[in-house]
Amino acid sequence: MPMDWEDLVTQIDAQLPKEVWAQTLIGIGVLVLTALFVQWVVARVVLLLAHRLLVLTGHEDWDKALQRRRAYQNLWYAVPFAVVSMGIELVPHVDRAAEIVGRLAHAGAWICVFVALSGVLSAWQDTYSATTRAQTRSIKGYIQIGKLVLMVICTVLVLSILIDRSPLWMISGLGALSAVLLLVFKDTLLSLVASTQLTTNDMLRIGDWIEMPQSNADGFVKDIALHTVKVQNWDNTVTTVPTYKLFSESYRNYRHMFESGGRRIKRTLRIDAASVRFLTDEEAGRLMRFRLLRDYLQAKTSDIAQANQHMGEQAAVPANRRRLTNIGTFRMYALAYLKQNPEVRQDMAMMVRMMEPQSDGIPVEVYCFTAVTAWVEYERIQGDIFDHLLAILPELGMRLYQQPSGADIGEMGGRLRESAMREMGRDGVGPQGQELPR
Repeated sequence: MPMDWEDLVTQIDAQLPKEVWAQTLIGIGVLVLTALFVQWVVARVVLLLAHRLLVLTGHEDWDKALQRRRAYQNLWYAVPFAVVSMGIELVPHVDRAAEIVGRLAHAGAWICVFVALSGVLSAWQDTYSATTRAQTRSIKGYIQIGKLVLMVICTVLVLSILIDRSPLWMISGLGALSAVLLLVFKDTLLSLVASTQLTTNDMLRIGDWIEMPQSNADGFVKDIALHTVKVQNWDNTVTTVPTYKLFSESYRNYRHMFESGGRRIKRTLRIDAASVRFLTDEEAGRLMRFRLLRDYLQAKTSDIAQANQHMGEQAAVPANRRRLTNIGTFRMYALAYLKQNPEVRQDMAMMVRMMEPQSDGIPVEVYCFTAVTAWVEYERIQGDIFDHLLAILPELGMRLYQQPSGADIGEMGGRLRESAMREMGRDGVGPQGQELPR
């Protein structure tokens, strides 16, 4: 006759020791072994199945990211806690400690689960950062918000388990602390709104060159997080700017300049006012040899000749006649030089204008856009343009304004001394008989 279940239980009870402490130790040992066995089964079956499924579906990056963020391991650690919380009541003679151990194990299981979920969010961030879309749009702020929400839910749930109260009771108690919570999480709430607005309105991307003088930030955006934005400056230092400041304060973003394909040149040459004059007919004829000025001078000379001819006898007075100026001719030469330069955008604004004369000369501003936006090439093109314009000034009888230096003042003093000596005589003796300094 086969042995029934009651007989089996009776025989097992007969084999167990009668001491209370021995039964408790055996019960704890069986519970621990069961927890480890279930953990091994979950690791071998469930987690291995998830690993194989991700690999077979072509999501190996997700599998590697989950392993790197220890999402599998944290979920694996939750299994023993869950088994202990459910089986602690079966251990004999632990009625007093069963409830406490069960709550602690239950709370530990949920903590491991939420840590595993946080690892999943981190894995999502890792896989997204490897895509091309991550170069323009960052989800790090949203990932941090998700982790913050998980942390709040986990805290409420764990506390409710430990004190044996409903989670709804815990949440209702938070209403009384709303003012305190708003004060504590003020920066987080501001950053949440700012991060959402920056991303939604496409106001800031990773890789943008921004300039924010009030925060000493001038460089490329390296990272956009929930609370901070990291900017790598040109001197390789890193400035950390609060996210809400980029929404509430003004800053300059050069992204559209790079997207347009043209970078602006806006620089002035300060001409010495004493060198500005009318051109003579001989000088105008000599400048006809310049290829960039030939068409302009021919048209302008013919126009001026007709205008002076209509004046009749009044044209005999030089002040009444129309004449070419060297500064006007220089502006036309500079404009023609820009128009024939292949490294200057011809479809964007281009001008050479004379601005209001000042005490340090007459500003002539060159305004145009280069055909490249890279910094090194931009500086090279700008340097080539102004090298040529500076070198052509003497050909038009002009010079730049330059403040006198110590050497200039010393040379002028020497000339005045020599002039005074020539006037007073070659013997170097003044009218009162004093010897002049040599």
